[in-house]
Amino acid sequence: MIKEGLLGEFIHETENTRKLLNAIPDDVLGYRPQPHLWTLAELAQHIAGIYQWYDGVYNYDVFDLAAFKEKKDSIEDIASIRDIFEKNAAEAQKAIEKSEESSYFNDWTLKSGDHILIGPIKKIGAIRGFLCSHLYHHRGEMIAYLRVNGCKVPGLYGSSYEESLK
Repeated sequence: MIKEGLLGEFIHETENTRKLLNAIPDDVLGYRPQPHLWTLAELAQHIAGIYQWYDGVYNYDVFDLAAFKEKKDSIEDIASIRDIFEKNAAEAQKAIEKSEESSYFNDWTLKSGDHILIGPIKKIGAIRGFLCSHLYHHRGEMIAYLRVNGCKVPGLYGSSYEESLK
C-alpha cells in the first residue's frame, strides 16, 4: 500500500519534472545567479541525475557513493539533458516497482567509502527526504532560474502565474 502511494507520487512528480525541463530554452542554460552556484544546465543535469539514486535507496540498506558511478552526459543542449532524465526516470520507476515494501522500515545509510553521510535512518525517511524533498527543492530553484530569465513556468500543482495571464 505504501509502495503504491510512492509509485503514484513518483509518476505524478516525474511528469512535473518533465514539464519544467521542457520549459528550458537552450539560450539560458549558461545562466548562473551567483559565481558559486550551478548554471541552469548543471542544475538540470543534477535533477536528472537524482533519478539514478532510486535503486540505491529503494533496494539497498546501504548506498555507497564511492562505489556509485553517476552517468553524466552532455549538457550542451536541453535535449541532451532531457534524454538523460528520461532514461534515468524509467530506471527509477523500475527500481520502485521491484522494491519490497517490507524493507521500507529497515535502517538505511548513505556513505562514501568509510565516511557516513546520512544515517542510519529508516529507509522510508530516505525515500521521502533524500530523494523526494531533495528533488522538489532543486525544482524550486529551477523555477527561480526560469523566472529571472523571463521564461514561462508551467503549472505543477494548478496553473502557474504565467498560465493565469492567458
